[in-house]
Formats: sequence, structure tokens, C-alpha cells
Amino acid sequence: MNRGNVPRGTAVGGVEIGGMGHDEAVSTLEAELGDVAAKPVTVTAASESTQLIPANSGLGIDWDATVESAGKESANPLTRLAGLLRTHEVDIVSTVDEAALAPELDRVAGELRRDPADGAIAIEGGQAKVTDPVPGQEVDTKHLFERVTTGWLNPAGVEVEADPTEPAIGEKAVKEALDGPVKAALAGPLTLRGHDGVDGVIAQDRIGEVVQFPNVDGKIEPAVNAESAQGILGEQLADTETKMRNARVLPGGGVEPSVDGSVIDWVAAMSGFDGRLLGDAERTWDAQYKDRPADFTTQEAQSATFDEVVGSFTTSGYSAASGTNIAVVARKVEGAIVNPGETFSLNGYTGPRGTAQGYVESGIIENGRPGKAVGGGISQFATTLYNAAYFGGMTDVASTPHSYYISRYPTGREATVFEGAIDLQFRNDSPYPVKITSEVGGGEVTVSLMGVKTAEVESVNGGRWDYTSPKPVTVSSGSCSPSGGAQGFTTSDTRIVRDLSGNEISRNTSTTVYDPQPIVRCV
Repeated sequence: MNRGNVPRGTAVGGVEIGGMGHDEAVSTLEAELGDVAAKPVTVTAASESTQLIPANSGLGIDWDATVESAGKESANPLTRLAGLLRTHEVDIVSTVDEAALAPELDRVAGELRRDPADGAIAIEGGQAKVTDPVPGQEVDTKHLFERVTTGWLNPAGVEVEADPTEPAIGEKAVKEALDGPVKAALAGPLTLRGHDGVDGVIAQDRIGEVVQFPNVDGKIEPAVNAESAQGILGEQLADTETKMRNARVLPGGGVEPSVDGSVIDWVAAMSGFDGRLLGDAERTWDAQYKDRPADFTTQEAQSATFDEVVGSFTTSGYSAASGTNIAVVARKVEGAIVNPGETFSLNGYTGPRGTAQGYVESGIIENGRPGKAVGGGISQFATTLYNAAYFGGMTDVASTPHSYYISRYPTGREATVFEGAIDLQFRNDSPYPVKITSEVGGGEVTVSLMGVKTAEVESVNGGRWDYTSPKPVTVSSGSCSPSGGAQGFTTSDTRIVRDLSGNEISRNTSTTVYDPQPIVRCV
């Protein structure tokens, strides 16, 4: 009676159709599994998995062909008996829209892919820390096509085989590095013997600071940081060196003599360092010392002259009270010597600038409008000194322009100071000392740097742009002074330094942004 029916124990997608006739089996599958193509199917390859929705991937079911593929009930009683005892799943016969399926399979293959992870070695605390390599995997799209199109209805999902991909740096490369350069690097401390029984030591727990083992082109290659090694050794051996000290011309006359130094010859000390760290060379060796003559000697200081104008500048237009303050600071700075390599600090040289030092209350610009403070006018001296240093070829170390443009100063080439907060500093990088001199009177202040002239300086202003408009403010103070305000703008200045033969030494451009001065209305 069952001959010609679907074999007993047959299931499709978990739906049992064994013993049914062809038409009944087709109807049963359509009824039970009609919407199954809209449900996600899990696809797994080893430890990775993802999903696809068959209906969105061009997959459907040919019900007639699927039932046909299940076969016919056999007349063999043993086969029939087996069908009563167990169920076997039959793969579906899919309908496939390859144009829709191909991009989905590419996506699935990409999500089942796992990139291999290279092995790595790091030195931490004097020990080698190993990161083991991890193989990756990828899935063959042809194999994926076969498994998905025949097995996507399986309730357990689709499982495909993954092909392993080996990392560029595998176990062999890690072992070779561990047995080779890593082992050598961790063979013990490195010791540079200095004078007076003082040693510089790179202890084993600091080896990681002087050598790393990055992955390079499929290998673990040592990278030695000789600069770091020198820093560790030099810090411990610093007291074995005699520091050079240049001579100094003193402001009141006389000379502080120079002292020649003796320093470690680091070129010689670090020669062959890689071999000591990673090879068979001795890990303990002697430091060599060399003389370090003074750059500015006692003889040069004794023969120094201050006959030439190195740089000079004049400003004017200050009030009587400001003139008092300018004269006080000028007397304080008069005769100051800036020796070769030294940095002059206006705040550092003058110290406090209060009434006890002879300074008086004078006009300042506060929040863009007139105000008063003890020491007002010092910024005019600072601007004049800044320009003298500018044209003297000095190196600008610290300078701050005013927030608002003041017309009596050069555009983009001026400086303000504030005790304890804003300083004017410049460095003398010439081989000769310079002396600061000044003249105050007749509404003008001139500051000059005297010494040996070595350069000519040209200033090129870049014009004005990005104008900004002032905003009105209302002030109720009885000391209010009304103001029409002024536009803000951006400007630039280019300093060109040439030697006395006209050869350009340097060219630097600075940009200054001035805020608009507010329109002050007094009420």
C-alpha cells in the first residue's frame, strides 16, 4: 500500500513527510514551510557565524523537486523498519537567483573570514612577553554556494568548512626571535664605567626602554633606541663630567672667567652598542672623555668692545607720568650685559615695579579703554627694547603683542609686559656680548644694543586684513573717558636677517591679531 510513497522517516526542514504520497507531501511542506524563506538562516564556519534571509538572497524552494529527491518507499522490509526507528533530513532543491545570491554570499564569506593575528614579543620589566600567533580563516565561495543552496532549510543552520590562513609571523618566527636577539638582549645589565668609580648601568628591568621587537616584513626585528640608552647612562654619569662655563662680562666691569669642561665622548661610548646589547660583545666597557672648551673665553671677554650699534630703536608720544616710569626702568636696565648664549629677561632684570621702586600711576589700556595703574608706560620701554633686539639680530624667546593696536608702535612689531605674568625675553646668539643703553627725554625713548655688529636686519610688513568692528560699551564710572573705538585687524611682519656681506641667514614671518577697541559711552 505504501509503495511509491515518500520513504518512512523522511523529513524536510524538520517537517516529517515519510509515508506520504507525492502530492500530499508537497501540500504538507507548502503549508508548514511556506514562509520559511523569510526567516534568517545561520551560517557557521568554525568559530565565526552570520545570517542571511533566503527570500532576500534569491533563494526559494522547488517543492516538487524536493519531494522527488526524497525517493520512493523501498520494498525492502529492513529499509522500512529503519524508517520506523529514525528520521533523516533531506536537502531541499532550491530555486536560485544567482544575481541576487552572489553579493549576499560575498558578504557572508567576508563575515565568516577571520584575519590571522601575528605573534609578537614585548620586553616588560626585564622579561619577554609573548603574544601567541592566531591562525585566521576564510571560506571558499563555491563551497559556500553548494552548502547554502542545498542546506539553508536545515533547522540547525548551514555549516561550512573554513580554510585556515596562517599569520605572517607564526610560531617559528616567534621562537627564532626568542632564541636569538631577545635572549641576547636579556642576558644581563649593560655597564658603562665612568671616572671616579661611577658606573652608568642599564639594568635588565630597563632593557625594554632601549630595544623593542616590532614585526617587520614577516619577521620580528630588534629596534635599538641608542638615544634612550645614552640618556639612561648619561643621567647616572653626569657628575663625572666637568661642565663647560663661558666667560661673562659683568655689568659693573670686570670678567667672570671661563672654565673648560670635560665630557663623555658619546660617539665613542655608543659605538658598537648594538653588538653589546644583541651580540657577543662585552656588556661592560669604559667611557672615554674629551675636552669641551668654552665657547666664549676669558680672553675674548677681556677684549670685548661695545663701540658699535648692534641694534637701536626710538619711540615717542608718552605722557609725563609714563615718562617717569620709562626713565626709572631705563636707569635700572642701563648697562645690562647680555653675554653670548645668554637670555635677557626684562621682568627678571628689573624685579618688582611698584611705588617702592619709584614707579608712579600712569595710563594703561584696560579692556580696550583708558585706565590707570602703577608702572603704566613700561610697555613703551618694552616695545622700544624689543625693536632694538629685533634689529640687533637677537633671538626672540618670549614676547607678547598688545591685545589692541596702539598707533605709536610699529604694526605687528611691539611688546607688552606685566609683572609676574607677561615677560619680554631675547637671547644673544652672536659670538659677542652686547650692552643695553638708553636715552629718555624730550618725549622720546631710545634703546640701543652696543657691541660688535654682525648682521643687517630688514622688516617687511604684510599689510592689514580681516578687519573687525568695535562694539559699544556703557561705563558709569566717574573717571570714564568716552571713545569712538577702533577697528581690529590682522597683520604680519617678516624679519630678514643677512650677514654683513648681504647673504641671507634667516627669514621668519609672525602674524598678529589685534582686537577692536570698544566704543565707550559714559553715563
